[in-house]
Amino acid sequence: MLQIRSIPVVALLAMLLSACGASGGGGKVQSAGAAVPRHQPSGVRAPVRRVPPPAQVQTLPGVAGVIGATAADLARQFGKPRLEVWEGDARKLQFSAAPCILDVFLYPAAPGREPQATYVDARRPSDGQDVDRAACIAALRQR
Repeated sequence: MLQIRSIPVVALLAMLLSACGASGGGGKVQSAGAAVPRHQPSGVRAPVRRVPPPAQVQTLPGVAGVIGATAADLARQFGKPRLEVWEGDARKLQFSAAPCILDVFLYPAAPGREPQATYVDARRPSDGQDVDRAACIAALRQR
């Protein structure tokens, strides 16, 4: 049973405890180290569309006739590609023969234009080691 003198102490404790819960957090408990956003973003921004820079064109001896070629030009030279991959407006064609695999990367020279070969890479099919690009191109043209 409570005595009359302890009622003010109980009331004081109740006021102190209620003040702790009314700290503006809406009754939510947050850790001291947690970051609390001060405001919510009004909306998600749309991505900015930028025109990509012009493609860097590879210049190496022996890649003439491949660099600058379109997919149709490459098919006339090497036959049907073994692999064709599109990534956005870029394209990769892969041609292969016993001595090598040739990857040709095509990019549009300008927006809306047909992609043209700007880079080639060659490797051995057995272990993936680099081989001479010009030798691979010559071997693929002879088959």
